[in-house]
Amino acid sequence: MSELISDLDGGGLSLPQKPVDTRHGILLYLEEVTVSFDGFKAIDNLSLYIGDGELRCIIGPNGAGKTTMMDIITGKTKPDSGRVFFGQNIDLLKLDEPAIARIGIGRKFQRPTVIEPLTVIENLELAMSGAKRLRGLMTTRLNSEERDRIAAVLERIGLSEHGGRLAGILAHGQKQWLEIGMLLMQEPRLLLVDEPVAGMTPAEMDRTAELLRSLAGSHSVVVVEHDMGFVRSIADYVTVLHQGRVLAEGQLEDLQIDPTVIEVYLGAGDAYH
Repeated sequence: MSELISDLDGGGLSLPQKPVDTRHGILLYLEEVTVSFDGFKAIDNLSLYIGDGELRCIIGPNGAGKTTMMDIITGKTKPDSGRVFFGQNIDLLKLDEPAIARIGIGRKFQRPTVIEPLTVIENLELAMSGAKRLRGLMTTRLNSEERDRIAAVLERIGLSEHGGRLAGILAHGQKQWLEIGMLLMQEPRLLLVDEPVAGMTPAEMDRTAELLRSLAGSHSVVVVEHDMGFVRSIADYVTVLHQGRVLAEGQLEDLQIDPTVIEVYLGAGDAYH
């Protein structure tokens, strides 16, 4: 908990300080990005563009560079070369992780990181207000605008009837939705979502697909996922990564009959079936 307070004190949850320039319709630019670890190129001259309001799925075998790509976008890893811009005017390589969160980039990891001893509403309240709210969580009253924001997010993530429940007793899928809700409380322009349906029931997967589709337009959403059935249910446009590069991009129905994509995935464990 003390580490969380420290992170929040860093200012990572406040709103953007300058507008993001998306006049050409692109929110995220990665251009000729390379990063190596001990001589191994985890990302190799990668160029990728995410549209403003787009829902994009990123797929690829293990080791393709998907996690490293998200680490670069969020400031956890600095590349050896290349350019990474948020809109046309914000150079992400000049910012640290808290600053990148401030300008409107939120990341959801595969394992939920909700605060289990707190209620659903308290988790959302904390995400909205940061460390000061955490220290006075039990004594500070929400104003009407804050209550309305929390109610709207609860409804969007399907947890309106569970606001008073402890996060620790939620089902796995509900914890994933709560974490997405915590990101939404920060009003991000870009959401990076890592394997959101791992361990979910079919019903939970359907609800997650509905939720992510509902976010597109008002947010740009990048989903990294291995479950091709889930990818089919949410994505029109898909990027395939392999060995740190873009192997192919396009409509999923076209990629599924691309011989090179099929070869890569069959070699990684028959991911297309």
